[in-house]
Amino acid sequence: MPTTTPTPLPKKENSWKTALTLITILTLAMNRTYHLFILLASLAALITYTSACVPPQPEEVITTIDINIQDSLFQQISDAQDQRQANLLYPYLRHPNPAYRYLAARAFASFTDTFALDSVALLLNDPLPAVREMAAFALGQSKNNAALPFLIRGFVTEDTAMVYAAAQRAILEAVGKCGTLKTLEQLASISTYTPRDTALLEGQAWGIYRLGLQGITAEQGTRKMLEFIPKGTYPRSVRLIAANYLSRVAVPLDSLAAPLVSAFEQSTDPAIRMALAIAVGKSKQDVALTSLTTQYSKERDYRVKCNILRALANFPYENGRTLVAEAIRDRNEHVARQAAQYLLEKSSPEDATQWWRFAKDSLPTPIQVELYRVANRHLPAFRTEVRDVINFELRQQFPKATAYQQAAILQALGEFPWNYRFIFREGLASPHPVVRTAAVEALQQISDRPDFNAYFSLSARRITQEFATMFTQAIQTREPGPVAVAAQALRSEQHDYRPLFDSLNVLQAVLDSLELPTLIESYNELALTINKLQGKAAFVPMRPVYNHPIDWKLLRTYGNHPALELETNCGKVVISLWPTVAPGSVANLLALAKSGFLTDKAFHRVVANFVIQGGSPTGDAYGSLDYSIRSEFSDLHYNEEGLLGMASAGPDTEGTQFFITHSPTLHLDGNYTLFGKVTAGMDVIQTIQVGDRILSATIIPTQ
Repeated sequence: MPTTTPTPLPKKENSWKTALTLITILTLAMNRTYHLFILLASLAALITYTSACVPPQPEEVITTIDINIQDSLFQQISDAQDQRQANLLYPYLRHPNPAYRYLAARAFASFTDTFALDSVALLLNDPLPAVREMAAFALGQSKNNAALPFLIRGFVTEDTAMVYAAAQRAILEAVGKCGTLKTLEQLASISTYTPRDTALLEGQAWGIYRLGLQGITAEQGTRKMLEFIPKGTYPRSVRLIAANYLSRVAVPLDSLAAPLVSAFEQSTDPAIRMALAIAVGKSKQDVALTSLTTQYSKERDYRVKCNILRALANFPYENGRTLVAEAIRDRNEHVARQAAQYLLEKSSPEDATQWWRFAKDSLPTPIQVELYRVANRHLPAFRTEVRDVINFELRQQFPKATAYQQAAILQALGEFPWNYRFIFREGLASPHPVVRTAAVEALQQISDRPDFNAYFSLSARRITQEFATMFTQAIQTREPGPVAVAAQALRSEQHDYRPLFDSLNVLQAVLDSLELPTLIESYNELALTINKLQGKAAFVPMRPVYNHPIDWKLLRTYGNHPALELETNCGKVVISLWPTVAPGSVANLLALAKSGFLTDKAFHRVVANFVIQGGSPTGDAYGSLDYSIRSEFSDLHYNEEGLLGMASAGPDTEGTQFFITHSPTLHLDGNYTLFGKVTAGMDVIQTIQVGDRILSATIIPTQ
């Protein structure tokens, strides 16, 4: 940002000389009696004379934004944001220092509400572009049409010097969060931006993308995004946004197969190519299938391979079978897992036995278990002898397996519904929380089967009662995972469990006893279930009350740019932390590392070409410690690999769980706290699988 130099005082040398001469003459002429009196009078005359000659110095205008965690005002603004005290933030919106106006606007972004729209909107006319940019982001976070008029008025139509380019981009993106179909039509119709207008093009693309995520789409918008895709014309950042739109937004692409295939095959950027692979598959055309299978054999990036396998799910099973059989044996476990997932969704009954035999090859144990699951799901009903062997072998493996392998085995056993008693008995008796939660998930999987009644036939009514009892017992454990999953199962659309409960007193007693905020996710799930079983429609999830102040002493100790070194069983990872962006989240992670909490914690969730997630106290993705922290949203984007975010079960429910991205995940922007980035060991992140562990966590102070 530009920095101004204070204007120097005007030179008035002749005036000063004249005045000094006058004093000298007077001093020499006066007698001793009046010496002091005359001297003081002369000095007063000098001050008056020179003041009249020199105009007042203008106050220095601050044109840079400097944020430092040692700054007490930064801490005050952050605390007001953390405690959601809007009344303490309003004065900073008018502060002469732009850094504090910027921080106050950012603070309101985490409120995700509309009450401060008019106050924040005044900053859309701020002298500093960065303040305007943050104000636009904060307005967009309201995700309300009421912000739209402010944003439209804040857009500078005549900015030929592009002084406010970043702010214009932010306004266009915010419009996408608050707009309507008419807004989309207006955005898509813009044709005056040239390939050099990077910020404006990014804003246009962001706006169309954000509208698409809300389900607001139109053919005109989709064609505009497709126009951005070809290599060599538009900036890479614009192409990335457009590719993610085509990948994630639910729009028909069947008529656009040819240009999508062309762009996919010509792309040399894996981040764009992986998104286009999904888009190509969505077209469901023969030319798309040919392209996907051909490019798979050439592809070297495992993330693109995973997305090609996902894309193949749009085509008949026989078209992808051969390629998937090869992918099962891929040395990259992410690819092999994705291939197994494809088979779980798409395999034919005729091939089920073959995949069971595949599982007996020298494959990693997780892949073997997944193939057992494939066979157990798709095996024809008349192949009872094979099914008996499959389930016998799974039960035999169960006692000898690790906790995460046992969890996977229970999921595989759940594909044969008559295993339900074994799953409940052995799973709930396990000493490992992850296994106990997996057992309830497997039971939920059975309960949610559309063919539940037909499958169990004459026994369906009796077994439904058994399931209601098992889910109730799981809830009575008061453990975070079993409570949350069992509560979900009892309100399933596949079953009406209401007639089986004479009273909800047992469930209500458990709800009243759940410790908050530790079990906030489980509490909300159970409260929603009780609400539904009572026949009530409306339910507002509880947000934890403020309970965990930001540890400023800890942050000051490690400075503006601390890092965290994680030693895992797969290798070392270094993560740069951003306390000036999300002080509460950084302080929390530093405290967890310092206390030893992170040591021996597992990565409990891994989704190929998406994220790895760790920090769960119980290793099953549920629960937290005896506190929660606040969501801290900024205008940063999840637009690259290796970004560090806080997992949550809703606004202000963050605790100990965090995630790291495998690749760009733009749909997470503004919804999950972003507070760091991997600076070393990204190759390690890409190899971590479920059950891998953090061996130690070391804080590296600011260098």
